[in-house]
Amino acid sequence: MLLIFSALVPVFLVIALGVALRRTLLPDPVHWVALERLTYFILFPALLVVSAVKADLARVNIVAVAGALVGAILILSGLIILFQGGIRSRLEASGPAFTSLFQGAVRWNTYIVLAVAGGLYGAEGITIAALALVVMIPLVNIICVLVLATYSGQRAPGFRYVAGQIIRNPYIAACVIGAVLNVAHVPVPAVVLEFIDILGRASLAVGLLVVGGGLALRQMTRLKPIVMATLGLKLLVKPVIAIALAVLFGVTGAELVVVAVAAAVPAAPGGYVLARQMGGDAPLMAEILTMQIIAAAVTLPVVVAIASHLAA
Repeated sequence: MLLIFSALVPVFLVIALGVALRRTLLPDPVHWVALERLTYFILFPALLVVSAVKADLARVNIVAVAGALVGAILILSGLIILFQGGIRSRLEASGPAFTSLFQGAVRWNTYIVLAVAGGLYGAEGITIAALALVVMIPLVNIICVLVLATYSGQRAPGFRYVAGQIIRNPYIAACVIGAVLNVAHVPVPAVVLEFIDILGRASLAVGLLVVGGGLALRQMTRLKPIVMATLGLKLLVKPVIAIALAVLFGVTGAELVVVAVAAAVPAAPGGYVLARQMGGDAPLMAEILTMQIIAAAVTLPVVVAIASHLAA
């Protein structure tokens, strides 16, 4: 447990530093928009490219790892949609509010996933997580776009719109480029690889600072039932499903723990952006993201400890 906390505490300290910087040194929202764009379009894609290029694909059971995470996403999404009528009635949730609950339950924060995986297992953990993201990123984006289009009152998007959202996602492009270079054994000059690696190493610190800078602490006056429901679905139910599937698929060791981490981290800030673009409840999404970060400081170590015990 001490080793787990030693890997997780630095992650949350960097997020806390982001909160402090937003209130002191960098109070202008423009600063954080610039940092977010830099991380989203340059730094984080660089990390994904170099991780995929360096990955020893023969040593990662990517089918089972991705299968467990994809299965958890599909099962949880299916259950939420199946019971959406009862959920909305009990929580008195409008269509847009329901989309925020959905996004909060199925999305995950890639920065925190990679930071925690790297803290626990170094380059091996980052490689496992990055390869899993290749499969999960397109799936989650497609599902969330369709749910927002269906329940937010906006016009349902056509195939061109959904395809455009996927094609323009720099994370997906970076994963594909890195995987192609790896599988095709394309020689990458050492100086180029080192350049990309330097950019990638900067991504986690800057990304976590942006997460902290984006927390809407002033909006947290009281806990709404819909926020509490999302916390349970994302931080407890989803990890249980993912770990169960991983064990069923024979996933062990570091791979099992990384699966647990990917399922148990808070949702991604990208959900807030998508909510604003497609008529979702963006303020509610901000509350959900903030509370998940706070609650994950308690739930994530527990989930990682359970997964580590099963992986031993």
